[in-house]
Amino acid sequence: MNRKCTLLLFFSISFLTLRGQGEMSLSQCVQYALENHTQIRIAELDIQDAEWQIKENTAVAYPNISLGAHYNYFLQQPAIPSEALGFGSPGESIRFALKKDMGASISATQLIFNNSLLATIKAAKMYKEYAAIQYGGVEEKLRNQVTDAYIPALVVAEGISVLQKNIDNQRKLVSDTKANYKAGFVEQLDVDRLEFSLSAFETDLESLARQRDKAIEYLKFVINMPTGDTLILTDDLNVLLQQYDDIDPKETVDYMNRPDYVAALKARELSDIQTDAYSKYWWPVINAFISYDPGYQGNDELFWIPSSIVGVQLSMPIFDGGYARALKERSMIQTLKVDQQKRILSMSYDLAVETARNDYFSTKQKLADKERNLTLAEKIFSTSETKFKEGVGSSFEVTQAQLGLYQSQADHVNARFDFLKSLVAFKQALGKNTF
Repeated sequence: MNRKCTLLLFFSISFLTLRGQGEMSLSQCVQYALENHTQIRIAELDIQDAEWQIKENTAVAYPNISLGAHYNYFLQQPAIPSEALGFGSPGESIRFALKKDMGASISATQLIFNNSLLATIKAAKMYKEYAAIQYGGVEEKLRNQVTDAYIPALVVAEGISVLQKNIDNQRKLVSDTKANYKAGFVEQLDVDRLEFSLSAFETDLESLARQRDKAIEYLKFVINMPTGDTLILTDDLNVLLQQYDDIDPKETVDYMNRPDYVAALKARELSDIQTDAYSKYWWPVINAFISYDPGYQGNDELFWIPSSIVGVQLSMPIFDGGYARALKERSMIQTLKVDQQKRILSMSYDLAVETARNDYFSTKQKLADKERNLTLAEKIFSTSETKFKEGVGSSFEVTQAQLGLYQSQADHVNARFDFLKSLVAFKQALGKNTF
């Protein structure tokens, strides 16, 4: 019995957990995307690749030890006639190799100095930092994409909520009007007008529901959620407006808050390292080596003939036909290109902030106007409805007032959406979208 209760409790908890996974706020959607999106996985693999690239480059600086073994049997031994050397009898020859040669070897090489290797190791470590910065850039873009996909779906959901309230009020009004018609206080035309408005509202509700479903499907695609999973939005516009409405409209962008700009700075440092390495292309490369080769050689009888060698090698280019200079010039051109990219980025950031600032003031004023219009529309509808119920007004006035109220409500929702978009755009332009 206890075991059955335990299993029942386990499955109940599991069901509630799975069910809860479908209800997400904006921050939870962002977190879900950061944990599951393919772009994040690729960025993480880039960081791992950079770590192994450092190990790959530094491995060259360690001793390189190798083993070898061989066995040779000459089917025809190389020889030269002794007469060619001015001694010996005619027909005699001198062999320069024994029939059998077998042995093993062990050798070690150690790089002592190579400026190109030093530059490569330094660049590899810097590339790891560059990959980490790019990871931050992927995170920023993904946060912005999720935010931009979440808010429209939320706005449609709020529009549905507003329209549903209108439908509920209209149904009550239709019901009351039908009762008055039966009592002989109103005409059939009044009932028909109100039922026609109710039907129009219900049609709009179906259309908005389809728009909401499409918006949520797109949001699921952005956060990399399986299509078959259920997603319910738990935030509302009031919550997001409070969370985002802490901006200073006079604030200017700090370029270091934008990962793309920081990545451009790091790319320039990489170009400088490469240019410096090509400037020292003529520097020598020094290697040390040691080798031991024990072996046996002979014809019918094998003899122990070991050998060993140790030495230092130095190589230094003297003339390369302008190859190193071409590499250096190309690297310097790449640096200049990075400088131009930085300039373009900074100009685009400034433009984005200025555009978002202007939109902020414009949408804020628009929202204030729509709030005033909504208050007036609610007052007009309330008065028209009261007059109609008291028998001193017509259903036509109620219908017109209700259409005006519905339009004002839609305009108000859209104004709130535009204002929130301007706040989000301003945060994104500053590089401060915290979701």
